[in-house]
Amino acid sequence: MAETWLRENRARWNELVAVHARARGTYDLEAFKAGRSTLRSVELAEVGEVRGKSLLHLQCHFGMDTLSWARHGAKATGVDFAPAAIDLARELSVEIGVPAEFVCSNVYELAENLDGEFDIVFTSYGVLCWLPDLPTWANVVAHFLAPGGVFYLVEQHPVGNVMVDRDGALVVSESYFDTGPVVVSADGSYADRNAVLQNNTSHEWQHSLSDVVNSLIEAGLRIEFVHEFPFAMFPQLASMVEDEGGWWHVPRRDDLPFLFSLKATRPGPPQPSY
Repeated sequence: MAETWLRENRARWNELVAVHARARGTYDLEAFKAGRSTLRSVELAEVGEVRGKSLLHLQCHFGMDTLSWARHGAKATGVDFAPAAIDLARELSVEIGVPAEFVCSNVYELAENLDGEFDIVFTSYGVLCWLPDLPTWANVVAHFLAPGGVFYLVEQHPVGNVMVDRDGALVVSESYFDTGPVVVSADGSYADRNAVLQNNTSHEWQHSLSDVVNSLIEAGLRIEFVHEFPFAMFPQLASMVEDEGGWWHVPRRDDLPFLFSLKATRPGPPQPSY
């Protein structure tokens, strides 16, 4: 089963690279090449200054966030399991003249493909649902964090993930505690709903907020904060409207979380950087 989910998910994401590279709304690659940052206000405020720091970006897709952090002065390394994504990320790095390293590996095998420790480990927006095993993921995060280093996650909230619009009302569509896997067969993606894909099967998992927090604690990290927000980073529900900051809200409602962020640290004094 493990080989099936990994093979089919990788094939889908390999194909999605070309779809997303030409998608104007969500990615807008030409605007990025011209200097637009893909980083959002939440992570910019909560991660803070990265200049001169080493930063490892897990599940980086084709590296736009990785390169955006590099534009802010980080010594950035991006990781993704799709070869097509890493190929495009490396091409972008050369084309825009922003140095960064890119490694092709799934998260669980990263210690076999990358050496070193990092001041910051970062991952964001739609990453956890592709991971069947959070305790092992958290151990990978801890493995790559330098003493005193920071792990930062900003992600779709698992409560928001089980909500749907139905006849003008928000209702719970499935169990919050059903971890899956859910096998989905569908064309299109969040960036292009009309895309027709040859590889249209994906395997996804639901993780509760406590699963995320406890896996990091058990890996030896110290939780510094967990923040929850009543908005999403994309139109997660049909009723959502976009605000001036690019966040999506359910009109006249702010009583449900659709986004959360988390900061954790590896205990120990920070190591000097040279």
